[in-house]
Amino acid sequence: MGNRRRVAERRKTRPAVIGGMIAVVVGGAGLGAYALFGSGAAADDGTRTSDQKPEVKTGPLSSAEVTTTARAFLTAWQSGKIPQAAAITDDPSAARPLLTGYTEEARVKDVTLTPAKRVGAKVPFTVKATVAYKGTEKPLTYDSALTVMRRTSDGKPLVDWHSAVVHPDLRDGDELVTGAAGTPPVKALDRDGGELTTKKYASIGPVLDGLREKYGKEAGGKAGIELRVVRGKAAKAQDLSDKTLLELSEGTPGTVKTTLDPALQAAAERQVAKKARSSVAVVRVSTGEILAAANASRSFSTAFQGSLAPGSTMKVITSSLLLEKGLASADKKHPCPKYFTYGHWKFQNDDKFEIKNGTFKASFARSCNTAFISQAPKLKNDDLTKQAQQVFGLGLNNWAIGVPSFDGAVPVQSAAQMGASLIGQGGVRVNPLNMASVSATVKAGTFRQPYLVSPDVDGRELAKASRAMSADTLSQLRELMSYTAAYGTAAEAMAGVGGDVGAKTGTAEVDGQKKPNGWFTAYRDDLAAAGVVQQGGHGGSTAGPIVAALLKAGG
Repeated sequence: MGNRRRVAERRKTRPAVIGGMIAVVVGGAGLGAYALFGSGAAADDGTRTSDQKPEVKTGPLSSAEVTTTARAFLTAWQSGKIPQAAAITDDPSAARPLLTGYTEEARVKDVTLTPAKRVGAKVPFTVKATVAYKGTEKPLTYDSALTVMRRTSDGKPLVDWHSAVVHPDLRDGDELVTGAAGTPPVKALDRDGGELTTKKYASIGPVLDGLREKYGKEAGGKAGIELRVVRGKAAKAQDLSDKTLLELSEGTPGTVKTTLDPALQAAAERQVAKKARSSVAVVRVSTGEILAAANASRSFSTAFQGSLAPGSTMKVITSSLLLEKGLASADKKHPCPKYFTYGHWKFQNDDKFEIKNGTFKASFARSCNTAFISQAPKLKNDDLTKQAQQVFGLGLNNWAIGVPSFDGAVPVQSAAQMGASLIGQGGVRVNPLNMASVSATVKAGTFRQPYLVSPDVDGRELAKASRAMSADTLSQLRELMSYTAAYGTAAEAMAGVGGDVGAKTGTAEVDGQKKPNGWFTAYRDDLAAAGVVQQGGHGGSTAGPIVAALLKAGG
């Protein structure tokens, strides 16, 4: 009887349940009382015997677990209870210094964190605060989000810790700092002298960051006071630049002139705005000047720094190799079977088509995979790598365009992976600027490294290819690309693009994606361009219209 009375008394301490809702109050400024819907986990009623082990909860998180965990974390953070906030994450040792630095190094105060409606295990929230430094203050407002996960060892719901929880522009290992900027700001200009701003060109932010990092100290400016992201080791390995989040006092900018064409850049921004996860780059064939580069993303320049398999656009380079080695000729018969097995992998064509008694030109125009992989047994493992480096300037990691860039990678591979590389899969990685340069090399007859800032500005040396294609190889390669633009997989996109034109489509399969990445590279007279639409599908219908529109606009 006594035991039952004590159990009953303990049960009186549970939260009140009204209509299935548990009302809970969490201390801390700004968040106050809130309600959780759902029954939640039952409290321990004290009846467990000493030899019973607590049950480890598994399975999906309940809405109550997600909301309770998120609000407890936000409340502790807002209240300045950093050890408590860090303890609600799955990585307290990483969370604690960044949350501490938010106040001490970033000088952020008067923080109000307002959670929004959860989406599954994700809880978006708004940050409103003030950044103060030596008598100067400015308001800071931005949106972020956190995700709740279940710890496997004991089933406890915790915040899945990443630096982006604190600010979405942070990568793990980055820091937030407020103070005198180490690098003065720059005023970036287009080729006509107009100022380049994110208000005019939505996706140009990463380029402006890169220009400041490269030229800020030598362009004659004076640093101001600002809140900025200072990149850590991991972000620097990806060539990401430090980023200004808020200016408390303006510095005096230096001036850097770029090669961007204002009309083409505006057109490129409009094109990528139409397609999610799209990127495009345009270069002048005769000089290598970058005339436009735009991305659907505003936080990362896939056009310059992307590292993606190019799919069948790689066949431009592979074709130059086969033509040089006498393994193919534009108008001679060339095998295009349904399947070809190499290195114990069975390769096939899209929809398993075959071309009987067709020419190499027909195989290129229709993008026959087996036409290229069938020649793999006759090639050395490093042939494609050498062709990409020596003729097209790819994979040497020596481009100096004026901002951080990825210069392509065509690694030496063997067996099946070497075969896959011939059609732009395997370990081959490029971005739209690389593939625009490939088309420019075909049109010009020689590689000219693309650049965004003239080398005359700082005397830097541009990358050079060690050799050019033979006249016969070049002539046939142009014939292949011209035929594809008129009659092949690129014909629909290139319809209406006049002048001396050539093109190649590409579709790159990516593990875990339902749809492949769509690629397109082409030239028209003195312009060359390339684009990608990630998870877009076939390149001819996704990236193709973007590239074609810019070739028309620049005509």
